[in-house]
Amino acid sequence: MRRSKLGFWLFLAPCLIAFSVVELYPMLSGFYYSLTDWDGISATPKFIGLENFKNIFTNEKMFWSCFGFTAAFAICSVILINLVGFALALLVTKKFRGANLLRGVFFMPNLIGGLLLGFAWQFIFTKIFPATNIPFLQNWLTDKETGFAALLIVMVWQMSGYMMIIYIAALQNIPDNILEAAAIDGAGGFRRLKDITMPMVSQAFTIGIFLILSNSFKLFDQNLALTNGDPNHATEMLALNIYKTAFSANDMGMAQAKAIIFFISVAIISIIQLYFSKKREIEA
Repeated sequence: MRRSKLGFWLFLAPCLIAFSVVELYPMLSGFYYSLTDWDGISATPKFIGLENFKNIFTNEKMFWSCFGFTAAFAICSVILINLVGFALALLVTKKFRGANLLRGVFFMPNLIGGLLLGFAWQFIFTKIFPATNIPFLQNWLTDKETGFAALLIVMVWQMSGYMMIIYIAALQNIPDNILEAAAIDGAGGFRRLKDITMPMVSQAFTIGIFLILSNSFKLFDQNLALTNGDPNHATEMLALNIYKTAFSANDMGMAQAKAIIFFISVAIISIIQLYFSKKREIEA
């Protein structure tokens, strides 16, 4: 029995050590530095208690503006990416020539790194669109509203193929005989989609909403490459705001405090979302 337990912990030891070094220790040290005025350079940060958190709630209007921008972006991303991903999954699960090729084409943007993807789309928005001389395609990255739309386009273009794969797996688990029986009973395509397909892939919807919600809140590289928060921080998302606080303003303590508020907020939102999604699955 003891040998069995020893073997179990020896088997887990590499993962536990890696998790402690890469995740646990940085998280705990981050909590400590959020209570200091550390600039990221000095060897002896001064302990100031909850002063950073107090300043965030009283003086950091820019942080809350970025929070609102990020929340709006996350909501739009969750809706659009899941809709497009589900529509693509419905398309490529139809039996026609070239369906497998389309799966690869739609998934391919997800393989491109965030910064590379952002700079590629920056070239499109700043060079290719203006060259068309079409009025509504001009100056996409110089305004808050069009900058928001540009970030959303890039996010949807990149992540829809990933969600498509998740929905394909869910759709292929639906027994064909159920859909065939519904068709024989006279149920049309929309009726089968609404009453059979969507309830049976509800778990995939829960996964999709959770993944896109967390990824949207954490978006950094595309935001940095596309707009860098311009104009005047109007398109600055939370991750970029925390980064600039830490490495541009050299206020690591404040950045850590913002990161903790960010972490707690996303955790609460994700837990609430999972609760209601699971509740909907049970009711369905």
